[in-house]
Amino acid sequence: MSTPTPTGRREERAGRQFLVLERRFDAPIDAVWAAITEPERLARWVGTWTGEPQSGSVDFQMLYEGEGAAVEVFTIDACHPPTRLELTSTAPFDGETPVEWHLQLDLAERGGVTTLTFAQSVPEPGMAESVGPGWEYYLDRLVVAEADGDVAAVDFDDYYPSQSGHYRAEFS
Repeated sequence: MSTPTPTGRREERAGRQFLVLERRFDAPIDAVWAAITEPERLARWVGTWTGEPQSGSVDFQMLYEGEGAAVEVFTIDACHPPTRLELTSTAPFDGETPVEWHLQLDLAERGGVTTLTFAQSVPEPGMAESVGPGWEYYLDRLVVAEADGDVAAVDFDDYYPSQSGHYRAEFS
């Protein structure tokens, strides 16, 4: 078992606390945009969506959270291909009271390398202990998927709980 180094940081954006992570791809921006927006490409690393984005929302389901992962409605707050996607969802956290989550995905390309800056709101500091390792895991799966690697080789047990302390400290 390997233990990846946590890379996320806390940032305040518009009065909210966000978890921010970055990943780099040796790929053009359009390819990375497709990986985070096209249902078939998204399904390789995190989940898939159905519906009509033109309506302002889609139904999203995580595919790697075990049996019975709930379908969540994601409101599309902003979509500026291929550089910016903002989403909001209200979903339970750890089976508890529903929480409003804000996601911001920004892409920038320079010299054939595309950087994804992923940010998710963290409404309560204690949530970061699991949200941080979770997004480290999923974003590393994205990197592997885009390199045509074996995403099944990315093991959640390598991220959680070993990275929890980093995120506890970031958000305390």
